[in-house]
Parts: sequence; C-alpha cells; structure tokens
Amino acid sequence: MEFWSAIGNGIVAFGDFLCGYPLFFLLIGGGLFFLIYSGFTPIRRYGRAIGELRRKDEGGNGQISSLQALASAVAATVGLGNIAGVAIAICIGGPGAIFWMWISAIVGMATKLFEGTLAVMFKGRDSAGELQGGPMYMITTGLGPKWKPLAVFFCIAGLVGSFCLMQANQLTESVVSLFAGGSGTVGLRFGIGLTICLIVSIVIFGGIRRIARVAERIVPVMVILYFLLILYIIFSHLGAVPGVFRDIFVGAFNPSAVGGGVAGGVIFVALTGVRRAALVNEAGIGSASMMHGASRSKEPVHEGLVAMLGPSIDSGFICTLTAIAILVGRSVDPTILPAGGGLSSAQGLSIALAAFDAAIPGIGRYLLFVIVLCFAFSTMFSYSYYGQKCLGFLIGADKAHYYNWPYLLVLIVGAVIPLGVAVSIIDIAFALMAFCTIPTLILLAPKARAAFKTFFANPTQK
Repeated sequence: MEFWSAIGNGIVAFGDFLCGYPLFFLLIGGGLFFLIYSGFTPIRRYGRAIGELRRKDEGGNGQISSLQALASAVAATVGLGNIAGVAIAICIGGPGAIFWMWISAIVGMATKLFEGTLAVMFKGRDSAGELQGGPMYMITTGLGPKWKPLAVFFCIAGLVGSFCLMQANQLTESVVSLFAGGSGTVGLRFGIGLTICLIVSIVIFGGIRRIARVAERIVPVMVILYFLLILYIIFSHLGAVPGVFRDIFVGAFNPSAVGGGVAGGVIFVALTGVRRAALVNEAGIGSASMMHGASRSKEPVHEGLVAMLGPSIDSGFICTLTAIAILVGRSVDPTILPAGGGLSSAQGLSIALAAFDAAIPGIGRYLLFVIVLCFAFSTMFSYSYYGQKCLGFLIGADKAHYYNWPYLLVLIVGAVIPLGVAVSIIDIAFALMAFCTIPTLILLAPKARAAFKTFFANPTQK
C-alpha cells in the first residue's frame, strides 16, 4: 500500500512541477512570440475574424465546416475549468487574476491563429487516404518524415490527455452535492457514471459529423443561457457591479488594496490568472488544430482567423461571466470565498455553486448545475474525437473507433474514483502534448506568416 501511495505522490509531484512554470513559460512565451510575429493580428483583425464566420467553406477536403470546427473546439475547451478554475484563481490570486486571464486570452488567440492556419496548410493523409489535420500531420507533412517520432509521441500523450476523468468526476460530484447531501455511495456514483457513459455514447458513436452537429447546436445555447443567467445576477445586484470591476483592475496591479488572499504581489496574481486561463483555452496543446484540420476550408488563413476566436470565447467571455457571478456572490456573502492555496477543482466548483446561490437565493446552485451539465457534456463529446484521431494515426484509421470503448469506460471510472493521481496524469499528458505542439508551430511559423501577408494583401480579402 505504501509503495502505491509513493508512486501516486510521485506522479502528483511531477505533475505539479511540469504543469507549473515549465508549461507556463512554454504556453505564454510561445503565445507572446506568435502575437508579435503575426503583427498583433488577433488585436488588429478581430473584427475580420468574426466576419470570416459568414464565409462558406468551398473546395476544401474535410468533414465539417469552419463554424462547426470552431463550435466543436469551443465545446471541448468550455468546461468545468471555466467555473471551478475561475473560482480557484480568485481564491488564490484575488480578483486581479481575472485581468491576467484576459491577457492570456489575447496571447492564446495568437497561438490558435497559427494552429488553425497550419492545421489546414499541412494536412496529411491517414491510412484510409483521407486528409486529416493536427500536430501529428503538421509534424510529418510540414517538418518531414524524419520527425515522425515526435508525432508518435504526441499521439501517445494525446490518447491519455483525451480521457475526461475530471469532467466525469466533477459532474458526479455536483450531482451528489446537490441531490445526495454530498455523501454518495460507490453504487450511486457508479450509476451516475453509467448514465453519463450512455448519454455520451449516443453522440460519439455517430462520428465527427454528429459531434460537430451537436456542438453547433449546444454551444450557442449554453453560452446564451449562461450569459442570461449572469445578466440576471448583474441587474439584480447592480450596485455591486462597479465594485467588481474596480477590484479586478485594482487587484491586477495593487492586490493589497482589495485583499483576496494574495501572497506574492502583482507577479503572483499575474501568474495565477495566466496559468489558469492557459489551461482553460488549451491554446498550444494541439487539440484545437485536430478539429480545425477536419474543416472543409481550403484557405489556411481563413481557418486560422476562425480558430483564434476560441480563446476570446472561453477564457475571455465565459470566464468573465463566471468571475462577475462569483464576485457579486462574495459581496452578498464574503464567507463563500476563502483565500489560500492548494484548492482542488471540487472545492472550486463548491465555491461557485455557493456564490450563485448567494446571488440568486434558493435556486442559484441549481441553475448553475444546468450550465455545468452542458459544459461537462460538451467537453466529453468533443474529446472522444481527439483520442480517435491519435489512435488512428498510430494503428490505422480503420481501427480509430476502438478508442471509444476505453474512453467510455474511463468516464465510469472517473465518476467513482477521487481525482488525485488521475488528474495529475491528465495534466502531465497535456503538458507533453504542448511540448510537441509549440516547437512545431514555431518551426513552421514563417510559412504561416507568409500566408498572412498574401491573404491580407489581396484586395478581395481585406
């Protein structure tokens, strides 16, 4: 027993190290490089990116439209991290952490601009002869066959990183917390996990087209519902809203002025917000490029512009909505927001549920639970596709669908076991995927920048 405990502690310690400063500097450093190297395109061309959503995808080889690719990628990234992660960021870094989440969203947009562009530019054929996109094909097509070991390594990490242990666990926790007094038995948790498994199976066995159709419908609905819920909180507590934004801006540069459990000044607050947002929007992880690589777009820069909208939606807009609700809830009941480190995702979700209940007494936590359902399932639908893409690259496209079975089994396991080591394993897998993706994007960045110049120099594209 002590041996397995030591192994578990070692995995957790390694995960904490790898997903700390090494991953932070890789994702944020890489994103800053892409932002500058693109000539600040995410800022200068944001309106143009929105306009690209109206363009029809014509002539390209793919399975889904650019809009469906964006919806599916956002469905994967908009998850419980947008709720629990924001609560943890505020608890550890104070309200000012939200400002730095906004900065991270801009940096993440630059990374996804290159991801989307290069995913279409360097598609490769799978074993069935069908064109596919993603870091593994960027590597083998863009960098050459000699780089294939890096592509294989990415796919192995991607097989593990695509398991939705946290989503299944936290969805189960929220059900148990709300309807079983927080003390669910193993049998109850297994039953919840089995129900989750059955619902997810209905969608994922329909393949990428069904996943994309469901995402195209569920993402706008869940974002609008969440926006309306926050809008109600804002108008029912209008007097608290100016203080919320004051705390965010003041806390970003003078954390001691607003409190919030800050222990290391401005740098500490910035690191807290940026690290949380980087893990929420997944820019540089490589997952989004697999989805955008499946689009029918034949114009790489068009796809890059569409892809770059993702971080502004998840770690920008939705995380801001969550922050407003939590900080308004704090103004009603200051005790719901404890300060300190070492908070788990489960505690973050509990804090969010309490904050919504304080803002909308009696029903707030149940309304948030509906949103949690949408967020969790949208992620679980899309992530199965990422795992299939990785397995298809490793052992053949005709066998890719076999990934669905262990994927569904892991959802049941995730509902029963505590997070602990399992989440650390997923975090490590994400970090390893990023250590393959970011260097690949940097090496191929000159190709993308040349495409930007050609695209925007064309009078019909301006």
